[in-house]
Amino acid sequence: MVRGIGGRAAALLAAGALLATAGCAESQRDDAGGEATGDGGGGGTFVFAASSDPVVLDPAFASDGETFRVARQMFEGLVGTEPGTPDPAPLLAESWETSDDGLTYTFDLRDDVTFHDGTTFDAEAVCANFDRWHGWTGLQQNENISYYYNSIFQGFAESEDPELVGGLYDSCEAQDEQTAVVTLTRPFAGFIASLSLPAFSMQSPTAMEEHDADNLEGTADDVRFSAYGTEHPTGTGPFQFGSWERGQSVTLEPYPDYWGDAAQVDEVIIQTIADGNARRQALEGGQVDGYDLVAPGDVAALEEAGFQIEERDPFNVLYLGMNQAVPELADPRVRQAIAHAIDKDAVISQSMPEGTTAATQFMPDIVTGYSDDVETYDYDQDRARELLAEAGQSDLTVDFVYPTGVSRPYMPSPEDTFVAIRSQLEAVGITVNPVALPWSPDYLDRIQGTEDHGLHLLGWTGDYNDPDNFVGVFFGTPKNEWGFDNPELFTALSDARGLATADEQGPAYEAINQQIMEFLPGVPLASPVPSLAFAEDVEGYETSPVQDEVWNGVTVS
Repeated sequence: MVRGIGGRAAALLAAGALLATAGCAESQRDDAGGEATGDGGGGGTFVFAASSDPVVLDPAFASDGETFRVARQMFEGLVGTEPGTPDPAPLLAESWETSDDGLTYTFDLRDDVTFHDGTTFDAEAVCANFDRWHGWTGLQQNENISYYYNSIFQGFAESEDPELVGGLYDSCEAQDEQTAVVTLTRPFAGFIASLSLPAFSMQSPTAMEEHDADNLEGTADDVRFSAYGTEHPTGTGPFQFGSWERGQSVTLEPYPDYWGDAAQVDEVIIQTIADGNARRQALEGGQVDGYDLVAPGDVAALEEAGFQIEERDPFNVLYLGMNQAVPELADPRVRQAIAHAIDKDAVISQSMPEGTTAATQFMPDIVTGYSDDVETYDYDQDRARELLAEAGQSDLTVDFVYPTGVSRPYMPSPEDTFVAIRSQLEAVGITVNPVALPWSPDYLDRIQGTEDHGLHLLGWTGDYNDPDNFVGVFFGTPKNEWGFDNPELFTALSDARGLATADEQGPAYEAINQQIMEFLPGVPLASPVPSLAFAEDVEGYETSPVQDEVWNGVTVS
């Protein structure tokens, strides 16, 4: 973490691990740094360069990291994360208890919290938010608009699509002002961890009603452009909304009545600078105080120039996908040959930051269900050639689609990664037809929306600490990306998701990871280390593997 923070995150790591397995959790966040002291602490302005503009400032309708970066400063959920870890921790809920059947969660709420409009946060507000999500209709149910509610809760109170009726959520009851009881229709061991997502932040029911948060009128039939979501976002966090100049910047101000540690700076500006080189130059020129997604090739030069480099603990995986809709790739011997042809260590050294580790499966090793006993495909060019010959594909030609003009935490330099893998495949006799596409929308539309691709690079940064958020996202249903139908795998993932406890999940997901790596839909490559850069005078920025980075402790001297 940036200097000035000390070793607090490391000290809390063991506590976070214990918390994740407890049936009841207790909040200590407000004891960590003293009492709130009102307005900003005279620390000037903190300017952070983002790679893109937020999509919307109502986090319930968001699914992208840059929107969530801004939302985390203004909004809070019942559950947060232990600093420096992906593990769940109390936030607006001081504690919770889970029923023996895994269906009922009783949340004890903080009693000293107000929304930015001055209204009280209480159990009625909690239920209003849950009922709002479950009650969405029409376009609000579109996966592109309510992605995370669709993904986690998988259903609504009513819908024109019968498959979307019902889902995980049953009801919410305000037993008293500080006690909210949420009931599910079936167990989901990842429920508490999933509530740390900004999409499930608590928002002011009064502000949402006053500013028509769910009204499509005047929004081009897209609720993400409501007056509430663009001009009046109202949460409980340490910063409140100031202004938003689309495509340029978002300005936030300290919330003077924040219940926790007061913001140390007087103002936060999140400046949109899409180009990575331009972000670096803005830091070097003093226009910004920090930025994310530092290119691996820039790290050493920035350090030599006196800038601070911070590395997030990796909570991601980069993989080489293989589309089985292509007949040659449907042969497991061909997929195994490709896996044996790849020298992961060489790919890492040529295209990823120092400290990056090779991956053996489709999740990081700190996630429940990680297996030490999966099938591995060691770098072996001779074995790759043998398998291709057995499959009758010694002269295999395959399209390799890769993105350009983008840097993701799991894929900092896709062009360089492509070059490294291409040379290794060609070394065993595979002819690679390169297909370079801009990241958005062309690349993602091609990979996720069509069968017109062979090999491709993609990955995932975990949203919260649960195995379903990795292998369930990748392989839970048939997808164009992979081009296979494997009912046995789909059923195993659905059954594991419905287990009530992490203790039950562990063995189930270990078996699933073994099953996946025997089936080999793709080649897990690495868990890259994402880097951030800061000016010398920035202190108090605490990194998080899931980017749960709240800036009330940041100072700029």
